[in-house]
Amino acid sequence: MKLISFTRLGAAGVGALVPGGIVDLTGKLRPDVTSLKALIAADLMEAAARYTEGRSPDFTLTDAVLLPVIPDAGKILCVGLNYETHRAETKRPDAKHPTMFARYPDSQIAHGQPMIMPAISDKLDYEGELAVIIGRGGRCIPEETALSHVAGYACYNDGTIRDWQRHTHQFGPGKTFPGTGGFGPCMVTADEVGDYTKLPIQTRLNGEVMQDATLSDLIFPIERLISYISTYTPLSAGDVIVTGTPGGVGDRRDPPLYMKPGDVVEVEIGMLGTLTNPIMAESTS
Repeated sequence: MKLISFTRLGAAGVGALVPGGIVDLTGKLRPDVTSLKALIAADLMEAAARYTEGRSPDFTLTDAVLLPVIPDAGKILCVGLNYETHRAETKRPDAKHPTMFARYPDSQIAHGQPMIMPAISDKLDYEGELAVIIGRGGRCIPEETALSHVAGYACYNDGTIRDWQRHTHQFGPGKTFPGTGGFGPCMVTADEVGDYTKLPIQTRLNGEVMQDATLSDLIFPIERLISYISTYTPLSAGDVIVTGTPGGVGDRRDPPLYMKPGDVVEVEIGMLGTLTNPIMAESTS
């Protein structure tokens, strides 16, 4: 099942993608369940699948505006340096534990929306990544059962303002500028994905391949990330783990290659689809 967050007629909602459009799930399974995060937290994923099966779309994609997959995530936990090719190009040492930082929900954009190059910097870089959406929360989750806590997966572009990332040893300032976190187009449920390690991941800039890897290349696999993260902070339904980017980022090319207004960046992850965002300069008016 492919689930989306959207707005239509001025109201936010949740729906399932089906051939020809969207089956509206907003308030249909329970009156108070009007978002994807709420749907996951209410443990209504199977009910949503039953409701959607064989149903014709309520409206087309053109009748709605997509939102980031989880626009209201309680936590967006990002992992750095989690592919050997990226670790090597940054010349960082091997690490025993994942490199972690946070992103804020209001920095996110949906599929099709512009990624914003801020007025203060021209060093906007792409980072194609897999996002993991938590379905069942917990603390100190064992690696052996970690995948049972996953609701689904989506494409993510952890757009980074590189000069601000290097202001201090902490990545945060460069990682949460407004309009830099592409998240979409949809969440594909974990049961459809199966073995996530078989998924290919590719980032393209203006049609040219910049990053190309598979999820089996992760240094710290998803099971380890969930176990590690849930030890230092509780995970809740709808939380998002952004799992890291492969080598090939623009900042480490010679010469560096940063995104500029008019560019189009795509992150494609196998059956999860393609997240596409044009680049636009920040309005200063």
